[in-house]
Amino acid sequence: MTLAPYAVQDGTSRGRRHPEPAPANRSEYQRDRDRIIHSAAFRRLEYKTQVFINHEGDLFRTRLTHSIEVAQIARSVARALGLNEDLTEAIALAHDLGHTPFGHSGQDALNECMKQYGGFEHNLQSLRVVDLLEERYAEFPGLNLTFETREGILKHCSVKNARELGELGRRFLEKTQPGLEAQLVNIADEIAYNNHDVDDGLRSGLITLEQLKPVSLFAGQYDEVMRRYPDIPPRRAIYETIRRMIGQVVTDLIENSRRRITRAGIRSIEDVRRQPESLIACTPEVAEKSRELKRFLRQNLYAHERVTHMMGEAVQIVRQLFEAFMKDATLLPPQYQEKLRQPAGTGEQARIVADYIAGMTDRYAMREHARMLGHPGAQTSG
Repeated sequence: MTLAPYAVQDGTSRGRRHPEPAPANRSEYQRDRDRIIHSAAFRRLEYKTQVFINHEGDLFRTRLTHSIEVAQIARSVARALGLNEDLTEAIALAHDLGHTPFGHSGQDALNECMKQYGGFEHNLQSLRVVDLLEERYAEFPGLNLTFETREGILKHCSVKNARELGELGRRFLEKTQPGLEAQLVNIADEIAYNNHDVDDGLRSGLITLEQLKPVSLFAGQYDEVMRRYPDIPPRRAIYETIRRMIGQVVTDLIENSRRRITRAGIRSIEDVRRQPESLIACTPEVAEKSRELKRFLRQNLYAHERVTHMMGEAVQIVRQLFEAFMKDATLLPPQYQEKLRQPAGTGEQARIVADYIAGMTDRYAMREHARMLGHPGAQTSG
């Protein structure tokens, strides 16, 4: 497939942190994708919360299935717009590698624990995973991904952190844009979780069809499904509705982004970077429908008593794990203890503890918590 002139081209990559020979039988971004898929952090996503803690049910989304759904949506749009599909897929599959157990509640809890040590943010942690924490290769730490994949992983960044990231942080200081592939994954992430959270919410019984019917994005498609297929079984009606919701938003995203690119006269990746705002975007009408759905989910699903109860327990697990590891570093696995060079209780120890906790799956965190409460002096198995 011939790429559009404004797509990221394989031959013009800004390279890797540690120079390597070019791959022989695949592109640079295929190599990135393959390294991500083979990483331990990627496998752990199978047992990390999206909305429902892993043991709640086998069919609910996890961080892994969410990442795959983001990649599918993003790659479809990338092909329609002539963007680099391999780079798009790599960014999508890596975007949550640094996420904590227990979803956003786990992240918020760890950020609070790390407040006096520089805080915690999962985008930065995802970058830390691919740059430093994965240990698979003899010649460099991390996965040594391309600049463009790393740029796409880092969706948000404070000015303070941007100054410490060198070339990668420059766009946050100079207010320039990332490549279109990175912009696309950011939108695909929202499309995926908005729609699959509707599915999981209905499956769980925490939200109902009656509650959803006033939500315009859902109602328009559901009414059409019931008009065309009046005898369809309820579960299939939900699947068909969600499929159509995704289709509506994705089609709008492709058509509107194509118009914005044309209107801006974009001819190169440098033209993309100089734009005052993202070029990959839905029309205002569809964007507002997506925001309405997001508000509905925040009020009726994420704030549901059952979800908040689960997450309250999860917050306690994260806090108590952090406190225990800060109080007694010998509770950390040997490979983490070996990284400590400064006295206990320092920022270095806190960051190492945060790396360890962020890398845990839901069930491993719960197991470690139970083990330490029952056997406070025991060594962890890692």
